[in-house]
Amino acid sequence: MQVGLFIIGDEILSGKRQDSHLAKFIELLSQRGMQLAWAQYLGDDRELLTLRLAQAFAGGDLVVSCGGIGATPDDHTRQAAAAALGRPLVLHPEARELIWQRVQQMAVEQGSTADADHPDTLRRFQMGVFPEGASLVPNPYNKIPGFSVGHVHFVPGFPVMAHPMMGWVLDRYPQLHRQVGVQERSLVLLGAMEASLTPLMEAVEAEFAGIKVFSLPSVDHPRWGRCIELGVKGSAEQLAPAYDALKRGVIQSGASISTELVR
Repeated sequence: MQVGLFIIGDEILSGKRQDSHLAKFIELLSQRGMQLAWAQYLGDDRELLTLRLAQAFAGGDLVVSCGGIGATPDDHTRQAAAAALGRPLVLHPEARELIWQRVQQMAVEQGSTADADHPDTLRRFQMGVFPEGASLVPNPYNKIPGFSVGHVHFVPGFPVMAHPMMGWVLDRYPQLHRQVGVQERSLVLLGAMEASLTPLMEAVEAEFAGIKVFSLPSVDHPRWGRCIELGVKGSAEQLAPAYDALKRGVIQSGASISTELVR
């Protein structure tokens, strides 16, 4: 099972708000020895969201979707999820109760009386309308929950809410946690060309199943200038022999090794 991330909102794509979900999600995954396989930024386009969510529901990945689950006209994620599943939207009874608790709490803070039939309260209840059969993702910030269907999990766009909810979701998958996650070892090469290193990279990947070889060229690195970071990543038990093979090949190629890195 791979892990994917949807980040939804026109405000991200327009630059009105800067995304903080991607970096935080990678951090949360790393803390659990997990790794992100893919991420997509999507606007508030119901047709496109329905298509992408249908693909997520049909696939086998663990997916977290951030944003668009509010109750204003520019929020389309809940509706798109229902359309992708072919299910109706229904008010989740536990979500309604959590929202009502929040409404009562706000009334106490404001010195007013909560009214379950007030138009504002009824609009707030819309935030608990999810695809039929959904389960809840608890929100420790203000009680307004997200929801899950299968391995696809939906959280709000506000980082203060989304990030602890992301962690809660990942903790539902202890079987994917690793004591030691994916590790990397690499070489910083000077005066090398990617084209000449490609056969070596292919040979290392072919010899060591489960190891990925990567090449990160730079033309103006702040420390090394024009260089290539060439490395391997994978589990600890596979890493050392694969790295040794890569380093031997680099030395045989005549490339200059500036430094070695471990992550």
